[in-house]
Amino acid sequence: MHSKNRHFETLVKAFSSELYRFGYGLCHNTAQAEDLVQETFLRAWKSFDKLRDTNSARAWLYTILRRENARIYERQRPEARAPENLPEVAVRGTDTSVEALVLRKQLSELSVEYREPLMLQVIAGFSTEEIGNIMEISTNAVMTRLSRARRMLRESLQQEHMQLSTGTL
Repeated sequence: MHSKNRHFETLVKAFSSELYRFGYGLCHNTAQAEDLVQETFLRAWKSFDKLRDTNSARAWLYTILRRENARIYERQRPEARAPENLPEVAVRGTDTSVEALVLRKQLSELSVEYREPLMLQVIAGFSTEEIGNIMEISTNAVMTRLSRARRMLRESLQQEHMQLSTGTL
């Protein structure tokens, strides 16, 4: 097997699972997340010779996945992308506690502009600078979005908790 093939196979093995989790977090659909990962690796393979720094391969793959997700949504009708129309599907190995389910529900209700950088930081472990590069926005914009995302998530979780406590849910 050629060196290029081996190196690419190593990338696929190393990043498939985390790209899937990120893709699922974006679209909330297992089949679509799997398609996103496959398309990401297909596009990556086609451009693999252009990757200059193998240390940046992880961020490069996340960027490809984000762009592919955006392409999918550009092609869909608005009513087809409404989050409430997406099926609820459990992800293997996912925490199924009530708290985790509530957190995932609230996270999915954040607009993608805030959900995406939060997921890139919390789930993928990227720094604010790396997130800025992936999302093609400034580090300051990333920090602002992260701050707002956390605030909105905290407020919605507090509201959910209040509703559960008073039985108004």
